[in-house]
Amino acid sequence: MKVYIEPIGRLINEFSKLPGVGAKTAQRFAYKVVNMSESEATAFADAIINVKKNVHYCKICGNFSEGEICDICRLRSSDTICVVKEPKDVIAIEKLNEYNGVYHVLHGTISPLDGIGPNDINVKELLHRIAQGGVNEVIMATNPDVDGEATAMYISNLLKPLGIKVTRLAHGIPIGTDLEYADEVSLARAFIDRKTI
Repeated sequence: MKVYIEPIGRLINEFSKLPGVGAKTAQRFAYKVVNMSESEATAFADAIINVKKNVHYCKICGNFSEGEICDICRLRSSDTICVVKEPKDVIAIEKLNEYNGVYHVLHGTISPLDGIGPNDINVKELLHRIAQGGVNEVIMATNPDVDGEATAMYISNLLKPLGIKVTRLAHGIPIGTDLEYADEVSLARAFIDRKTI
């Protein structure tokens, strides 16, 4: 006996393909869609189709864009490039309103255990951008995990002989954290990245 009628079962199956969505959440999402008005459901479906038709990767930086070139690449000076793992990292940095340079999205990090090497991410594209001249600094803003650190070191080693200043986002103890509760890696990184006051 089928648990769900076919249209609901299919919708639950599609929702369950999303990252972080388990069977129960997918079921709740499907029931929410079933209970939407026709206009709400149409708007929801149109939003998905619109994203698939109109969102592309910027041909310069690899970030999300509606056109060939994103607004950040079109409007900002390219003398500083912030290198990130994926487009959602650009959004996180942009929310700070502290950075005025451009970005380069790698679309992954080097991970030998997963079979991902430098040729599998956008390293060549970064080197091509730098070869065009005008870049003074590259900020490595990959995650502070093993793969992010390995990627940052690999790219840094490629860029240093070119005379490009390479910096890394500081890591350490978050503000408001008691030392006794900080994990060992964060505490060690805080000692390594300590600053003069």
